Amino acid sequence: MFTSRAEYRLTLRADNADQRLTDKGIALGCVGQARSLRHGAKMAALNAAKAQTKSLTLTPNEAARYGLALNRDGQRRSAFELLAYPEIGWSEIRGIWPELSAIDPAIAIHLEIDAKYDVYLKRQFADVDAFRRDEGLVLSDVDYSAVPGLSNEARSKLQTTPAAHWWGRRVGSMV
Repeated sequence: MFTSRAEYRLTLRADNADQRLTDKGIALGCVGQARSLRHGAKMAALNAAKAQTKSLTLTPNEAARYGLALNRDGQRRSAFELLAYPEIGWSEIRGIWPELSAIDPAIAIHLEIDAKYDVYLKRQFADVDAFRRDEGLVLSDVDYSAVPGLSNEARSKLQTTPAAHWWGRRVGSMV
């Protein structure tokens, strides 16, 4: 299957494959001790860096002193949130908070990518939650022959199979 055809593909990126799959490999016994230790250290460093960048905040006025143009809404933004802006990168963030220079450059790259995707992932997870809430919805007493735009195959399936069962089977295969 191509990731471009996956329903919720934002998490299926090559840059985070080890983050998504190594724990599963460890659980299955497919990952050796050395790789497991490296992965654990990397994830601990990434989580610590993420927590640190989320704890460092500034206002739009403070950001302007560093040459960052933010919406002047008075909202404090974390370093992690600032990394989500396309024009703000790790070097700009390190210029504001020099203590971030202690973070390993490889971890900083992952952190910046995670920040760029964060807002889109939150939106996707909200869509998934809404979809799952609606998944249990049962339609009854519907005359599918009167619904315009349905294919004959869909109309036939909906009339012969309980809608919740048919829809639930289809949904389960997508998520």
